[in-house]
Amino acid sequence: MEIQQAELLQGANGFERLLLNVRMKHQNSLIYCDSAHFYREENMAKLYGNVRIVDTKDPVVTTSRYAEYDGNTKLAKLRTNVVLKNEGTTLYTEFLDYDRSTGIANYFNNGKVVDSTNVLTSRFGTYETTIEKITFTEDVVLVNPDYTLKTNFMIYRTIPKTTETVGITNIVSKDGDRLNAQKGSFYDTVNKLFRFFEGDVENERSRVYGDVLYYDEVQQYYEGLNNVSVLNKERNVEIFGDEGKYWEDRKYSLMYGNAMVQRYFEKDTLYMIADTLISQDSELAEERYLNAFRNVQMIKGDFRGKSDSLSYNYADSTVHLYRDPILWNEKSQITADSIHFLIANEDIDKVFLRRNAFNITKDTIGNFNQIKGRRMTGYFLDGKINRFHIEGNGESLYFDLIGDSTLRGMNKILCSSIMMFFEDGDIQKINWLVKPEGSFLPPHMIKEEDKLLEGFTWREEEKPSMEDFFVWRTPKRREQENTSLFDRPDVNIPLPSDDEIQKALNEKNNY
Repeated sequence: MEIQQAELLQGANGFERLLLNVRMKHQNSLIYCDSAHFYREENMAKLYGNVRIVDTKDPVVTTSRYAEYDGNTKLAKLRTNVVLKNEGTTLYTEFLDYDRSTGIANYFNNGKVVDSTNVLTSRFGTYETTIEKITFTEDVVLVNPDYTLKTNFMIYRTIPKTTETVGITNIVSKDGDRLNAQKGSFYDTVNKLFRFFEGDVENERSRVYGDVLYYDEVQQYYEGLNNVSVLNKERNVEIFGDEGKYWEDRKYSLMYGNAMVQRYFEKDTLYMIADTLISQDSELAEERYLNAFRNVQMIKGDFRGKSDSLSYNYADSTVHLYRDPILWNEKSQITADSIHFLIANEDIDKVFLRRNAFNITKDTIGNFNQIKGRRMTGYFLDGKINRFHIEGNGESLYFDLIGDSTLRGMNKILCSSIMMFFEDGDIQKINWLVKPEGSFLPPHMIKEEDKLLEGFTWREEEKPSMEDFFVWRTPKRREQENTSLFDRPDVNIPLPSDDEIQKALNEKNNY
């Protein structure tokens, strides 16, 4: 180190004292201060008042009230009102060690970094000036006009203005949207791009989750991988899958891979599984729908359904089943070429069967009561079959029992219009409305070939169960105890000093 300027130079034991407008030089560094103690043998200086260290070959400038500079190690220890500027990035702290040989600065008791986009604070930090990288640890907060982020470990790249975090990360937008990650995140603060690990984004309308969740704020687009879920809070519908895409502005979602939908009603839940789910929400009722493709199964209370594909129209609460549809309710199996049903007041209200409509119930001794026709309309009460109306080419096969164990005989009737009434899933009464033609066979005259109407197929083994659904997909349980860093108070209440404690005790004893 060399002295370039000082208005007054005094010698002392082991050092030289420099006073007023001091300027020193060490290699590429120019050092300014009000006064200094220069230890020539140790090649070290203590700097006092308006300290400024400027590197002539890089853009880094540091200022402070006090500093110690070691010419051998090129380590500057800056204290009190410390400011480090590196082009567009400025670091503020009270306690900074800056190694000019490596370009690495460390602060230990709170620091703040400001650039054109973000303000970042933390208890500890390491600034690698040569590669424009800052590592923040403990009580890390990033603030910009759009978002506030909190975490306990962050790497910030000052040129692209991107962050990488490890562990719990919580972000709140200016509109109150909450973005969370349990295992770290990536955030492009300029382009408003996010990637969360075990992350979710939640607002008043929706909540989106994924083990890996990508979010583009500008495009209002989400993409999730593994254990993905999208909850529509307004419609009480949540869909799950291995992969998902969601366009928030369009309220349109796609879900792939062992997909599941849960439609939450006050009394129960409608469950549906399929290979692929497509959901569209809208302010216009006629534009709201849910489509399911391939291997569709559904459960709501005692109601079960299965088909190749399905469409749910929210406007009129109508569900259409396509390609080999089949329904079960209590003891009934219902099939037709085309089936759709209506949900009203959160329960199955009516079911409409067209072409080759077939209803089968199994009685207590193993016989199958059957009814078929061209068209069939089923009416439900409290989610259970109440009656069926068959129109066109109606046929019925009904086994008459005494009690629950003795067969009296079998009725076989042809009638173009039939009304069948149920109670607790069992046939209670049949009305043949238009010119019925039939026969009654006693038990000893019933042949096996007489027991089944043409087209009969019993498919009980295909009936969906909740166990099947949760083998297909068990929605991931997100730990509710994961609290947000925003829930922690920002105010630190200091402990009282010994003098304050003694004073309080004295005041208490005086009463």
